[in-house]
Parts: sequence; C-alpha cells; structure tokens
Amino acid sequence: MSLPKAELHLHIEGTLEPELAFELAARNGVELPYADTDALRKAYQFDDLQSFLNLYYELMAVLRTERDFEDLANAYLARAATQGVRHAEIFFDPQAHIARGVDMGTVVEGLWRALGDSEARHGISTQLILCFLRDESAESALETLAAAKPYLDRIVGVGLDSAEVGHPPVKFRAVYDAAAALGLRRVAHAGEEGPPEYITEALDVLGVERIDHGLRCMESPELVARLVRDRIPLTLCPLSNVRLRTVDVLGDHPLPAMLDAGLLCTVNSDDPAYFGGYAGDNFDAVRLALGLSEAQLRELARNSFVASFLDHDEERRARYLAEVEAYEFV
Repeated sequence: MSLPKAELHLHIEGTLEPELAFELAARNGVELPYADTDALRKAYQFDDLQSFLNLYYELMAVLRTERDFEDLANAYLARAATQGVRHAEIFFDPQAHIARGVDMGTVVEGLWRALGDSEARHGISTQLILCFLRDESAESALETLAAAKPYLDRIVGVGLDSAEVGHPPVKFRAVYDAAAALGLRRVAHAGEEGPPEYITEALDVLGVERIDHGLRCMESPELVARLVRDRIPLTLCPLSNVRLRTVDVLGDHPLPAMLDAGLLCTVNSDDPAYFGGYAGDNFDAVRLALGLSEAQLRELARNSFVASFLDHDEERRARYLAEVEAYEFV
C-alpha cells in the first residue's frame, strides 16, 4: 500500500534479505551455514523472539565495512520508497557490531552514506536511533553511548531492544539519564513479550516518548487510559507479532481494539526481511485480516507522522500529513 507513511520501528539489520546476505558473505569471505538463499529463507521460521534473535545475530557476520552498511541501508530505502514510506526513523544495534570487531564509526559512517542523500535518491527523509541491547550489561550500554558521542550530529535518539523478558527498563536508568542530558530523544521496546509493567517503567524511569510494540498494554485498563491521556505513541509491528508468536494469527491482533480505545497506534515492519513484509505490506495485511476501513488506515498513517521526531521541521511534517489526506485508495 503506497499510502504515505512514516516508519518508526525498523531495525536496519533486520532488512538483510537472503540474497544480500550471500552477496556480502562472498564479498567478505564469510561462509554461511546454508546451501543457498532458499535454504536460508526456510530458516526464517521462529518459535519466539529468542529463536529469531539467534539467526539475526548470526547473519550480522556478513556486515563488515562501510560499504556493507551503505548497501544494506540503500536496499531498505529502495524497497520502502515503493511502499509509501516518506520518513524513516531507523534503529541500529552498535553493540552487536562492536562485539565482532566492527567499530562505531564504520557502522554510522556506512549507514550515513545511504541516509545522507536518501531524500534526493529515494524521496525519504531519515533519522537514526541508536539502540542498546537489553540482554547486555548497563555498563556496556554506557560505553556504547560514549563511543557514539563523535557521531551525535547524525543520531537523533536512543532505543532499547533485543530479549525483553528478564531485562526490565530500570536496568538502563543511568544510560537513559545520560542520553537525556545529551539532548537525545528516547524510545524503548516494552510490552512485546514483557509485561505491561515494563511499559510503565519505560515511561516513568527511562522517560521515553514512544513505546515500541506496547501490545500488552491492553491487559491494563489503567495503563491504556494513561497512554491515551498522554498521547504516547505505540509503534506496532503486526506481521512481526505473528511470526514471533506474540499473536497466533493476524485476525486476532488487538489493533482495532487499540484504535477504538483511542491509542495513538502506528504500523511498522520491525525486521521485514525476517517477518514477511515491509511497511506497505503490513498495511495491506491488517487491512485484509482485520477489515480496517480507509478512515482507520488513514488514521494510522497520520499517526505515524504525528509520532515522528520531526519537531525540528514542522513544515515537513505538515507536508507529509497533507499527502496522507490527499491519498486516494484503490
């Protein structure tokens, strides 16, 4: 669906399609434990979040140079442009690369070689969000933030991702306080597999402005009321929820109930190479499976720009919102 939209929950490493993985492996002399792209694609079947993360981190071995990260980002942007994405706030996981001997500069400079001219080349404005791995230590997160300081002119905010259960937001209080002091925007994954209390903790302890996923807020009427009152955006990822067994089938997704409750929901692709669809594919899927109306789809697209970190450019935000209103469904 080419309805104009912002993508606010997108892990750039999760856009690594099998074909590009093999291309980069050949370029860098990395041997993948799969016979071909078909065999690799068959491995994209997951029982839960951890089974996905195991493959996700394994395939990162092919990302070695600035050119690799540039090619990865350009491949995503080209696909996103065909699916109506006009603005993308892109997550990256520096700790996963630093642990492999790839330094922060290689990652950021490589991504920026694509993001720096993405508007001219792909028609997409972009921002970059550094994510901390919650299953790593708080000390490692602080070290990662320190390593990022030379590149903060290219990084708009920080996030928190990876294995959620057993790693509550409070663990990262110090690094989020440090990020706030640096003027960085703050988001965090919460309430995907973790309990609703993690959402509350992310808001109260980390001071986040958006909740990534947030699906389990529906278990707490009090939390829903708070999120509605404070207009806290939720960056939902429907196809991801099904692939990771958070929701059994897409037809059971609580998105319609969340919209009815007045929550500021957005629809995003998360790790689209692994989960079966990019931003427009997710819109198509929820339209079909959940019977969303054109008004609801337009609301989701509108929400994505409202929830974006475009505060520095309200003229651009207004232009994107006007494109949403002018869009004609087919």
